[in-house]
Amino acid sequence: MAGRLRGWQALSWTERGGLMLMMFFGLPIVAAAIRVFGYVATREWLERRSTSAGVREPSSDDLEAAQGLARLAGIAGRHGPVTATCLRQSLLIYWALRRRGFAPDLKIGVRKQGDAFDAHAWVELEGHALGQASLAHSPFM
Repeated sequence: MAGRLRGWQALSWTERGGLMLMMFFGLPIVAAAIRVFGYVATREWLERRSTSAGVREPSSDDLEAAQGLARLAGIAGRHGPVTATCLRQSLLIYWALRRRGFAPDLKIGVRKQGDAFDAHAWVELEGHALGQASLAHSPFM
């Protein structure tokens, strides 16, 4: 518990406020939408609510803020009201970045682990994979 408190205290006021609340409340909504309507309809719905995508080029500060957003999505996905998968987190990050005027790419990839396939979703902005220490998955083309 002390580690979580220190992590929470390390966040800026902006991160603790609006962004984290958006993640905590947004992830259950995205999870429910995928469950009810499916991935494609949920993505289209989010895109319709973020029509300003692609009007801004991200600066280095914007890329750093986007990495922070991905970090917050991971925290909310692990400790929020619902445990959110990488797909749910990525959809919410994708929507938030589009609302800020950027043109993020939502990537879905796979890798083979032994005899099983493993899928993963992530968001890239200007070729930078957000919130990913390393990627072992090959994106679908």
